[in-house]
Amino acid sequence: MTLLNIVDSIGEAPTAALLGLITGLCFGVAAQRSRFCLRAATVSFARGRWDDRVAVWLLTFSTAVVWVQAAEMLGLMRAADARMMAVPGSWSGAIIGGLLFGAGMVLARGCSGRLLVLAATGNLRSLVSGLIFAVVAQMTLAGLLSAPREVLAGLWITPGGRNTDLLTALNLPAISGLYLGLALAGFALVLAHRNRIGVARLIFASGVGFAVALGWVLTFGLSQIAFDPIQVESATFTGPSAHSLMFVLDRTAVLEFDIGLVPGVFIGAFLAAWITKELKFQGYEGAANMRRAIFGAALMGFGGMLAGGCAIGAGVTGGSIFVATAWCALFAMWIGAMATDWLIDQPASRAATA
Repeated sequence: MTLLNIVDSIGEAPTAALLGLITGLCFGVAAQRSRFCLRAATVSFARGRWDDRVAVWLLTFSTAVVWVQAAEMLGLMRAADARMMAVPGSWSGAIIGGLLFGAGMVLARGCSGRLLVLAATGNLRSLVSGLIFAVVAQMTLAGLLSAPREVLAGLWITPGGRNTDLLTALNLPAISGLYLGLALAGFALVLAHRNRIGVARLIFASGVGFAVALGWVLTFGLSQIAFDPIQVESATFTGPSAHSLMFVLDRTAVLEFDIGLVPGVFIGAFLAAWITKELKFQGYEGAANMRRAIFGAALMGFGGMLAGGCAIGAGVTGGSIFVATAWCALFAMWIGAMATDWLIDQPASRAATA
């Protein structure tokens, strides 16, 4: 059945939600099996370790770039049509929001996408943190925190009414994006070999990157045949978490890609954990850890919305189409996460072993 047949059968909005569900299922399974996590990678890097967690993150990021850039060369998507490229970007939002998000994901022990995957496996700490993240993200989008977000985001905006294409800004040919992805993938595989990462985990790590490309291709395809405007987008968890929350609270909310993505990730991760017998209920380890996780989730909710995306949305999805502010946000997330580990977690670890 073609995409046009599906639209004719169930309508455009339900089709968009179905495409989000498919993308989410792919992402959830791959992320759970690969243990993909930006927080874990940044902490390892901050402590001078080029271990399996760094290798998995690099492989996911690089394969997302390769898949997406190849899809664009084949005419299966057009980055210029992506919403995050077609609207003004915020350099100030990327820097400030990225730093806050990076700090928050270290405190919460996982980025927003990782929290959703862990919640599906029975981690109640991640479930609570994920709900707080979604509430604060919605407050930042259209609630009490929207005013400070608008002020901070408006400090430094990209010119021309659009975001900046990093490759164009650097006067690089379009194919250089594919070459960069391949080079990073090669480096990631060298690290994987040094850390003796199994083939299955490598396949699932690249599967997370494939899920990002899948979302781009599916939503672009739908935008080409839909009567009403359809956003060209892919996996991200700041906006979708807020939208999914409002969908269950507001009867006037409509179906869209975001509404299918979040439950898709949850279902995919749950099925992967269930099949491999990794379902396990886990809770908070004391009140201090609970306070830390809640504060971290709140920082991620505000920071992710200000930055224009989370560790997945800006860090992988936006990075794969070379949105300049997304790359800036990703860099800021690394800095924020490493600084938080240096200032909080490493001293605590040294004190505990002293």
